[in-house]
Amino acid sequence: MTARASGSRPSASRRLRYGPHPDQWGDLHLPGAEPRRGVVVVVHGGYWQDPYTAELVAPVAEDLAQHGFAVWNLEYRRAGRTGAGGAGGWPATFEDIGTGIDHLAELADAHALDMDRVAFLGHSAGGHLAVWAAGRHRLPPDAPGAGPRVSPRGVVSLAGVLDLAAADRLRLGEDAVRNLMGAAPGRSFHLADPVRALPIGTVVHAVHSPADDTIPFALSADYVAAARAAGDPAELHVVTGDHFAVADPEHQAYRTCRELLERMLPGRPVTTP
Repeated sequence: MTARASGSRPSASRRLRYGPHPDQWGDLHLPGAEPRRGVVVVVHGGYWQDPYTAELVAPVAEDLAQHGFAVWNLEYRRAGRTGAGGAGGWPATFEDIGTGIDHLAELADAHALDMDRVAFLGHSAGGHLAVWAAGRHRLPPDAPGAGPRVSPRGVVSLAGVLDLAAADRLRLGEDAVRNLMGAAPGRSFHLADPVRALPIGTVVHAVHSPADDTIPFALSADYVAAARAAGDPAELHVVTGDHFAVADPEHQAYRTCRELLERMLPGRPVTTP
């Protein structure tokens, strides 16, 4: 069970498509709580691999909606395990993240979404994709995901893979990075790596526990150090718990993440004519 905001009502959720592939969809949660806040794009992890879906962060999406946010829980094409199966990987996964986020601009009028008040949140591999997406405006025009239509006020990375090259050297997830990218480090790695895009001019809140034995804490700490050296207003938030605590609405580590979103997207009362 997820914790509900005091006095809140269950959120309404609709599954909406942003492309023809079966994995090109998002669950749009509209808040049942007041005051209404902005929009949070939630990106799931799972080492970018096919068995893992947006259901991993469904409790996060529901909790945020119950606390007044509109939430776009984004699915995307993922790579198969050890390169077998799966429609994603480079560049399809990155194209989907860009297209899926930009689809919010098409949904805004029909669902009263405030596109001036958007934040991204991603867990683990989803943290990599969320921070990468915040830097899409830095990509060359021919790169997957270039030319964003939707830009965030900030990003909350939950134990994110924020240095793709370092994760590749560490062979995290049994070479999950190489499985995603499908090749040795080169131009594609550079375009896909959040730390290589610095500075992005957007605040990144990296929330990570030193006890995380899945994604090393150093990937967040080193990213924040590099971002600040480049002039970005990045912040490192040290929490307790394991790799999944930051995405567990019952854990204090996750509540730190929600509080960061509340700071970025403070409540705005809904006015009626």
